[in-house]
Amino acid sequence: MQGVAQKIDAKYKKAQVVDVKSGDSVRVHQKVVEGGKSRVQIFEGLVIKTGRQNSLSSTFTVRRIASGVGVEKSYLIHSPNIVKVEVTKRSKVRRNYLSYMRNLTGKSARLSGVEFDKKAVNTIEEPAKEEPKPSKDVVADTPAETAQADEPTEETKVESKEAPEEPAEQAPAEPKTEK
Repeated sequence: MQGVAQKIDAKYKKAQVVDVKSGDSVRVHQKVVEGGKSRVQIFEGLVIKTGRQNSLSSTFTVRRIASGVGVEKSYLIHSPNIVKVEVTKRSKVRRNYLSYMRNLTGKSARLSGVEFDKKAVNTIEEPAKEEPKPSKDVVADTPAETAQADEPTEETKVESKEAPEEPAEQAPAEPKTEK
């Protein structure tokens, strides 16, 4: 039996979200509304903190250096303003909160990368189910279907027109004369 809080969470949670961890380099696509227009703004940086995993209020904080100044933004994972989150790089870290990254610059701010499957991590949509196409080996049920199967299709008609005609008889080759 679900409580009221679980029902509300289920209503507002996104079906599937990207698994974001501390140490990931991400690109966050955020919908921004200015006046009557909306656009998608991309913020790329390092995830330095994650919080409240598997909750409606789960968050992550992204940090980047912009024009020599450190900029941090916190995002709600299930926010309707978050269009997409792409994980571009995954690094090996042993903490959840990477506050020490604020003091590091240049080469010292690099984290060692870990190989991961980008497609598996970034894929959140379920593939659409395609209807199976009947094969040519299937026996037709009605005489009309049999007649249609025997008629040549447009593709076969075009292919038969494109078949090369027999070459015309060539004149005998002239013998070579030496000088």
